[in-house]
Amino acid sequence: MQTLINYLEDAIQLYALDIVIALLIIILGRWVVKGIRSVFGKVLKKRGVDETLSRFMSNIVYALLMAVVFIAAIGQLGVDTTSLVAIIGAAGLAVGLALQGSLSNFASGVMIIIFKPFVAGHYVEAGGVAGTVEEVSVFTTTLRTPDNKIIILPNGQVTGGSITNYSVEQKRRIDFVFGIGYGDDIKKAKEIMTEVISSDERVLKDPAPTIGVLELADSSVNFAVRPWVKTADYWSVYWDIMERMKLRFDEEGISIPFPQTDVHLFQQNN
Repeated sequence: MQTLINYLEDAIQLYALDIVIALLIIILGRWVVKGIRSVFGKVLKKRGVDETLSRFMSNIVYALLMAVVFIAAIGQLGVDTTSLVAIIGAAGLAVGLALQGSLSNFASGVMIIIFKPFVAGHYVEAGGVAGTVEEVSVFTTTLRTPDNKIIILPNGQVTGGSITNYSVEQKRRIDFVFGIGYGDDIKKAKEIMTEVISSDERVLKDPAPTIGVLELADSSVNFAVRPWVKTADYWSVYWDIMERMKLRFDEEGISIPFPQTDVHLFQQNN
C-alpha cells in the first residue's frame, strides 16, 4: 500500500506541471475560441449572411478550434497526438461518407442562402413542385402549395434542377390565346380585344400590351393577347379579362369556335 502511495506522489510531482499547463491551455483556448467565434459571427452578419447560416458556420468554427485546443492539451500530457489525429481523421471520413446526402443538402442550402434565388414569401417552382416559400434552412426548403399543403424539399433536390421564381420581378406578362371563327371580322375582334385590355386599369401602359394574329388553326383564327401587369395582380387580371372577353364576344356576335371536323360522304354506285 505504501508503495502505491509513493508511486502516486511521484507521478503527481512528475506530471503536475504538465497537468496545470494542459488545464491552462483548455481554459485560455476556450476563451480565445469564443472570441474568434464572436468576431466571425459579426463579420458574417455585417456581410449580410443569413442568420441561420451565420450561426451554423460559427458553431462549426468553434467546434473545429476547440478540437485543436484539446489536441494541444493532450499533447502537453505526453500523449502521442499523431495517432489521435489519424483516428479523428478516419472517423471524420467515415462520418462524411455516411452523411454524404446530408452534406450535399447542406452545401445546396449554403448556396441558396448566399445567392438567394428565392426568399421566404416568393412563389417558386423547384424540385418538381410549386408553392410559396415558407422557410429556407441549411438542409431543407419548405413550400406551401396553393391548396395549403406543406412540402419539405431537401436542398439538394431544389438546386439539382431548374428553379422558376414567379415573384422576384415586379412585372409579369399574361399570355392569352383567344380564338374566333373564320367567318368573323378579324379587325372588329381585334378592336374588342384592345378595348377590353385597355379598359382594365391594372394593365400596365409600359410595356404596352401586344395583340396580334398568332395562327390560322384548324377550326379558328387564334389571337395572342399579351398584357403586362404587376406580379401581385396576375391572377385577378387573368380571371377578369377571360370573363369580360367572353361576355364582349357574345355581345358583339363574335363566335368562339370549338374543335370540329368536316366529314364528307361520297356515294359510290355499284
